[in-house]
Amino acid sequence: MNENSNIKEYTNGEVTVLWEASKCTHSANCVKNLSEVFKPKEKPWVQMENSTSEKIVSTVAKCPSGALSIKK
Repeated sequence: MNENSNIKEYTNGEVTVLWEASKCTHSANCVKNLSEVFKPKEKPWVQMENSTSEKIVSTVAKCPSGALSIKK
C-alpha cells in the first residue's frame, strides 16, 4: 500500500495516521475539528503530540475523501 510513497505516516507511538495526498479534497474538516494537530501551514502538518489518540482517531474518521486514515 505504501509502495508509491505518496502516503505519509504520522505516529504518536499509540496510533498512526496515514495521509494520501492524492485523495485529499481540502475540505479542511481535519483542521476545523482538531486544529492543534492538523496545521497545513506548518511542517510536519500533522502534529500528533498535540492531542489525544482518541481525538485524533475521531477526527480522522470524519475525513470525507478518505485521504486520512488510521493504520491498522
